[in-house]
Parts: sequence; structure tokens; C-alpha cells
Amino acid sequence: MPGPTKSEGVKGFVEDLARTQHITKDQVEKEFFQNARPTSLLQRFATTEEIANIVVYVASPLSSATNGTALRADGGVVKIVI
Repeated sequence: MPGPTKSEGVKGFVEDLARTQHITKDQVEKEFFQNARPTSLLQRFATTEEIANIVVYVASPLSSATNGTALRADGGVVKIVI
């Protein structure tokens, strides 16, 4: 379950916002996490490589004891303790 991820589409959206608001891409990202995703532990977009890492793990023999669960790669956006 990926969280906010800097995919190609998100990169383009952030670039467009930065251009129209006359601020930097970094500022757009910072404001997004301050205002829209304040619970994020990362306070940044996950990279596509970080999301791919969990996919590789789940598809590998290393995950043989991992089953019946939802794995989050959301950077701590969702606060939950189970």
C-alpha cells in the first residue's frame, strides 16, 4: 500500500504547481506535507525505488513467512498501531 510517491505524474504536477505559484519544487513538496500530509514521518514523497523495494521483498523467498497482511510503504502517513 504505497503512500505519496514521486512518480512521473506527481513530478509533473509538482513542477506545474511550482511554475504557476512561482516557488520551487522543494517548497511545493514541503507545503504539501505540512498542510495535506502532516502525519508523514518522512515529510517527503517516497521514491519509486522505495516502493519497488517492498515489491521485490514480497516477491522474494525472504517474505515466505509474510502472509495475510497489508504492507504499507506510506512513509508514516497513516497513524495506526495494531
